Amino acid sequence: MKVLVLNCGSSSVKFQVIETSLEMIEANSDRMLARGGVEKIGLSDSRLSMDVPGRKLYQEFGEILEHRAAVERVLRALVHPEHGVLANVKEIEAVGHRMVHGGEKFASSVLVNPEVEAMLEECVVLAPLHNPHNLRGLDAARSLLPEVPQVAVFDTAFHQSMPPKAFIYGLPYELYTRHAIRRYGFHGTSHRFVSIRTARLLGRPLEDLRIVTCHLGNGCSMAAVSGGRSMDTSMGFTPLEGLLMGTRAGDLDAAVLPWVMTMEELTLSQLNAMLNKHSGLFGVSGVSSDMREIEAACAGGNNRARLAFDIFCYRIKKYIGAYAAAMGGVDAVTFTGGIGENSAPVRRTSLGGLEFLGIELDEEANRAAPRGEEVVVSKPGSRVAAVVIPTNEERVIARDTVRVLGGAIGSFALPGNEAPR
Repeated sequence: MKVLVLNCGSSSVKFQVIETSLEMIEANSDRMLARGGVEKIGLSDSRLSMDVPGRKLYQEFGEILEHRAAVERVLRALVHPEHGVLANVKEIEAVGHRMVHGGEKFASSVLVNPEVEAMLEECVVLAPLHNPHNLRGLDAARSLLPEVPQVAVFDTAFHQSMPPKAFIYGLPYELYTRHAIRRYGFHGTSHRFVSIRTARLLGRPLEDLRIVTCHLGNGCSMAAVSGGRSMDTSMGFTPLEGLLMGTRAGDLDAAVLPWVMTMEELTLSQLNAMLNKHSGLFGVSGVSSDMREIEAACAGGNNRARLAFDIFCYRIKKYIGAYAAAMGGVDAVTFTGGIGENSAPVRRTSLGGLEFLGIELDEEANRAAPRGEEVVVSKPGSRVAAVVIPTNEERVIARDTVRVLGGAIGSFALPGNEAPR
């Protein structure tokens, strides 16, 4: 089955075409046929890029005013007689959509029908900056491929297995019952994918493992995954909570916010921008939100860059300890995402001093970990494995799409861990 995966933002559409099936999933042999994106939707200098393995990058430039036109341009590129990978759009047998927020309504991926779409609309209030654009992509794909099934895959669904003690905040309970304010967590497709791959790499049943998964990129989150189920995660009601990130502040005393608003005479919009766009690695270092540039500045003796690096790794270390306690132990720590996969110094510093938990890092294996490969970076005798697993959220979306259509995933259901209303 050839699945078109769409990830639609406010002014962009990212896409992949992945050939997969239930048998290919089991053999881990599914294939990416093409990937790319449309940027600057709504502007006169819009750009479409498409990368096909073994070929030169293909690009088109020209005005693309809205998402339907963007998806139409993607389909046209995929069937281009010279640059495309499909003979006809009818080769696309399903479309999998990244949906940021499923609230408490969706604990798994789901085939979109009118009932599901109405529920998706109800989730917009929880992610007003993301879900509307995801829905525009859904509308565009459905109008252009009306006979093709559409499947929604949620960033939040994997974390719906968290127990109430992990997701309820210490606020008046009515704020949960009236407005659904609680911890939701994000990056769920990544955490689920790498936990499954960790079990495969270690040759152990996922059901027997307690894994701390570390998704470290521009956005960062960690999860406590016990027996294949998320028991806790660092992001909260929004992706702002938790680790220090590229430009997000992460954990902080909530009382800081009204105080800063008063002292700096900030509007709510300005405060929101400060927390999400001007904080994190960038805000502390004053150098960059890119860990590669932070590490280069550290090597050059920049003390603020060193402080940002140390805060970043210290928070990872704290969450590893906290999640080991929450799960009653830990069997593996998995690093993924752009930083987690590629920064040996981050892995080394984050795991340093955790030998008491049974984590013994192999310095040479960590330093020489090949880019893009699944690898164990702990010593052979280490009681707790440290591993690096490249994430592939698009592959998860494609695989879930196939599973939903093959009946391996039910339509939708609450996870059974919801708090009393």
